[in-house]
Amino acid sequence: MNMRSLAMVGVGAALIATLPLRAQNQPHIGYAFPAGGKVGDSFQITVGGQFLDGINAAHFSGKGVRATLVQYTKPLTQQQFNRLREQLSELLDRRAAAMKMAYRPAAALPASKPSTRPTWTANDDKTIAEIRAKLATFVRKPSSPAIAEQVVIKIEIAADADVGEHDLRLITPNGLTNPLIFCVGQLAEFTEREGKGAAMSETSVTIPAVMNGQIMPGDVDRYRFQAKRGQHLVVTAAARSLIPYLADAVPGWFQATLALYDAKGVELAYDDDFRFDPDPVLYYVIPSDGEYVVEIKDAIYRGREDFVYRITVGEMPFVTSIFPLGGPAGAKTNIELRGWNLATPTFTMDAKDKSPGVYPVAAHRGGRVSNQALFAVDSLPELAEKEPNDKPGQAQSVTLPVIVNGRIGKPGDTDVYRFDGNAGDAIVAEVEARRLNSPVDSVVEITDASGHRVAVNDDQEDKGAGLQTHHADSRIATTLPSSGTFYLRLEDAQHGGGAEYAYRLRISPPQPDFALRIEPSGITARAGSTIPLTVYALRKDGFSGPIELSFKDAPAGFVFSGARVPPGQDQVTLTLTVPNTVPEQLLTLSVEGRARIGECEVVHDAVATDLMMQAFAYLHLVPAQELLVDVTAARRTFRSPFPVRPTPTAKIPAGGTVAAHVSVPQASSFGKLHIQLSEAPEGVSIQSFSATREGIDLVLRGDASKLKPGTQGNLIVTMAVERGTSPSQKKAAAPARSPVGYMPAIPFEVVTGPGERLPR
Repeated sequence: MNMRSLAMVGVGAALIATLPLRAQNQPHIGYAFPAGGKVGDSFQITVGGQFLDGINAAHFSGKGVRATLVQYTKPLTQQQFNRLREQLSELLDRRAAAMKMAYRPAAALPASKPSTRPTWTANDDKTIAEIRAKLATFVRKPSSPAIAEQVVIKIEIAADADVGEHDLRLITPNGLTNPLIFCVGQLAEFTEREGKGAAMSETSVTIPAVMNGQIMPGDVDRYRFQAKRGQHLVVTAAARSLIPYLADAVPGWFQATLALYDAKGVELAYDDDFRFDPDPVLYYVIPSDGEYVVEIKDAIYRGREDFVYRITVGEMPFVTSIFPLGGPAGAKTNIELRGWNLATPTFTMDAKDKSPGVYPVAAHRGGRVSNQALFAVDSLPELAEKEPNDKPGQAQSVTLPVIVNGRIGKPGDTDVYRFDGNAGDAIVAEVEARRLNSPVDSVVEITDASGHRVAVNDDQEDKGAGLQTHHADSRIATTLPSSGTFYLRLEDAQHGGGAEYAYRLRISPPQPDFALRIEPSGITARAGSTIPLTVYALRKDGFSGPIELSFKDAPAGFVFSGARVPPGQDQVTLTLTVPNTVPEQLLTLSVEGRARIGECEVVHDAVATDLMMQAFAYLHLVPAQELLVDVTAARRTFRSPFPVRPTPTAKIPAGGTVAAHVSVPQASSFGKLHIQLSEAPEGVSIQSFSATREGIDLVLRGDASKLKPGTQGNLIVTMAVERGTSPSQKKAAAPARSPVGYMPAIPFEVVTGPGERLPR
């Protein structure tokens, strides 16, 4: 295992250690097939998952996709299998007896018992057929229980539906599922035609088209089509982009390969990825009229129901690179486009009303839209690289702060920049390339005028780039040791180069900032309940201040508790309390964070994400399109005059106690209550508590030997009630407890002085 893998394992372990408690048997979906359709079409899809009992609806983000449930199928348990087999045996015995009696004359039957003649009907035959069909599906140990349950859904896509990616979720009594990508396109769609028992299937299609399929173990799918001489065909596969991470597969996704053959079976083109993107892309100019075949398989012949793909074949516009990769906010930037089947070699990006960030751009041709490229917008001064700048003697002079738009023009190219600085100056040099879909694997080095190295960096992890597994962009944060001239050298670690090897290089004093991720992206909460969420603060350039969190346009009554990321911390678990008066519905929420940076208040939206596991070990924060809350009916209704309010910060003395009050309406009606800290910092404990109509009063204790004054965070407390024991249960047995839920988060700070009682 290399150092990069070790680093990723460490990140995964850190995330696991700080995850809040999740509900057991959380509904989950692993694939949807087919994973998309054409505007205006109606068809059925199959969704595979787990813990989907009682599913009642499906939800799509965006506009224009409607879903109707058709069927839910769950694998038989061993007990159900045994029961059905016994029922089948009884039916077969009764049928045999009925047939035997049917051939006996009526006079041979006892006159006193005419009703003992066994009967058999067509419905009985139907029951036998149904039982046999169910028994035939039994698998003693499913190879992948996480996708063993199946839901069939009828999909209707409106003619004016949003074209592109939608998030699909299922809604069950136990909660929302994770999202899956569902694509809406404009081309004709085909679904693979599987041959019975055949490892290779072939389907005839008419291009341009999208082909949908699944790869099973050892499977190879082929599509035959007619093409004409001179056609510039682009063949793209969407596989890893549909399901970014598989928890139980190595390398963690379906690694598709594409091949193009002529009618004689001669291979014309092959690809197993597109640069660093695992999804392959082919480009081929058709030499003569005739039949051609495109083939897809897994690189090492793995397969399973969740190895789902979509292949697009046609003279589609496809952008292979853009230059520059970004431009200044408030201005127009002319972009050079490179690729296939493009209508124009340039595109103008108007950032007049855009704030700093990354935006998608696409090319258009004949009503068809290309793949998306990424364009960065920033507020710093910008300039273009000027060659030759391969050596210190040719270094391009820049004045800080600056963003340089450059490219590694050829294999082995090196770009050198010269800037002046003073002793003690804090300098950040950061490359954006791989995060903007450039193949550059950058290495950055800063030296002084004598050639002595000040700092160097190859790869810098960005936790906000949840879909990347190789963090190839470089970043240096250093302090200049002296005054004078310094040189920054940038090159590609793999010694690659070319027109597509573009980069953006920022050299500047630190620009403190932050970004936010909130997890999970789907929340299920009973009316009146409290649930935990985790917010990750992606701090930039040394920003360490607190971040205040709040809703944007949330319905009345929703309460955030502990809605603050403490200074210097990268994440916090807080709670959301849903009012008991809100009707059952699916809500979209928005969360924003505010922080004071210098003289300015900076505000950023939190991006909804889900924590996904890759290949048994690595964890990634994968963005979703919306933060959803599914509000379900409350188990009990409280009409309390005491509304839920955020809990004030508990000042816990190191070596002492503090009294706190948490707003939990009518907590005294729960019965015999038990509470417990969940993932509390070592040294904090609950000494005692009591429940009232207004909430819960508790005493928190701090252990001086384990706590450091100044430590801040949130305490997450779980509640359970003690169930009564039956006379048959042993008196020595511990009473059973039923979970009630969570208390609103208790913000805390460890202090050195005496504790104080917090106001209600």
